[in-house]
Amino acid sequence: MSRFRIADTPFDAANLRAELLDDRVGGYASFEGWVRNHNADRAVLGLRYEAYAALAQAEGERVIGEALDKFAVLDARCVHRVGDLAIGELAVWVGVSAAHRDAAFAACRYIIDEVKARVPIWKHERYAEGDAGWLHPEP
Repeated sequence: MSRFRIADTPFDAANLRAELLDDRVGGYASFEGWVRNHNADRAVLGLRYEAYAALAQAEGERVIGEALDKFAVLDARCVHRVGDLAIGELAVWVGVSAAHRDAAFAACRYIIDEVKARVPIWKHERYAEGDAGWLHPEP
């Protein structure tokens, strides 16, 4: 079963959350990243995510595996969109289940930070001034 996914269509975070719950879970943490209308004091009209899919899948799975080893969590998932996204659309989701909340929060933060730093996904923003720019990775 894949714990990390690249999605080219919108996905339902509630269904993903349901995959993580069982009787051992006492804490759940999630992160949702949405497309915002600005970046670095510039108006953003929308964006496009592109990925090296095979490498992104492998590295994303590696990140989640590290989180499972590093933190006392039961399970974790991450989904990242690719393609054209509009302002307000869900771009990335991370969910973590654990017996206790501290581990769930820590692993969730670790996963999103490492995915943004290491997974080969590039963001191409379209600005209100008519130009565009590529962004990746986030330090």
